[in-house]
Amino acid sequence: QVQLVESGGGLVQAGGSLRLSCAASGSTISYNVMGWYRQAPGKQRELVATITRGSVVTYADSVKGRFTVSRDNAQNTLYLQMNSLNSEDTAVYYCNARILSGSFRGVYWGQGTQVTVSS
Repeated sequence: QVQLVESGGGLVQAGGSLRLSCAASGSTISYNVMGWYRQAPGKQRELVATITRGSVVTYADSVKGRFTVSRDNAQNTLYLQMNSLNSEDTAVYYCNARILSGSFRGVYWGQGTQVTVSS
């Protein structure tokens, strides 16, 4: 069974930093692409950053230079280091994983973790 569990959200002042983590289940499961998405109140869910198993990364323009996505393949853990946070970063952040082959092939989501940036 595939499970994604996020942690690390919270309340932070503008200009501050937070680090999100996403623990993915199954030591033998190969998560091809993992990423972070976010959804602010009244808005659609949007891409924040993705990273492939080979560490190829993509970022939304709004977070480039401030956020860093990384992963530990041995631990099946995904991270998002968020610096210089501002009020527009306030959202629920979701971990996403895509498995391209095998019995667990599919797209998976975590339950989300709230990030609130106070000005």
